Amino acid sequence: MRVRADMPPGHVRTPAYLRGKIGWVERQLGPFPNPEALAYDRPAEKLPLYRVRFTMADIWGDAAENPADTLDAEIYAHWLEPVHAP
Repeated sequence: MRVRADMPPGHVRTPAYLRGKIGWVERQLGPFPNPEALAYDRPAEKLPLYRVRFTMADIWGDAAENPADTLDAEIYAHWLEPVHAP
């Protein structure tokens, strides 16, 4: 899955350094209220939350000190998009 590359203003829970990066879903954690709505005291629909795994090479490219090391991030479904093969 690819993390959307959007940079909207305001509170978003998805780290900027992961936006636009490709990782794989390690597992689904369940539905949870959207924290982006909760931050502004708005009604929050429940959205699927995923644990997405990235290698350091996925994130930092050639600058990765240990390219095969991994990082897991919890990312809501509305921030993820499928990666289409060329």
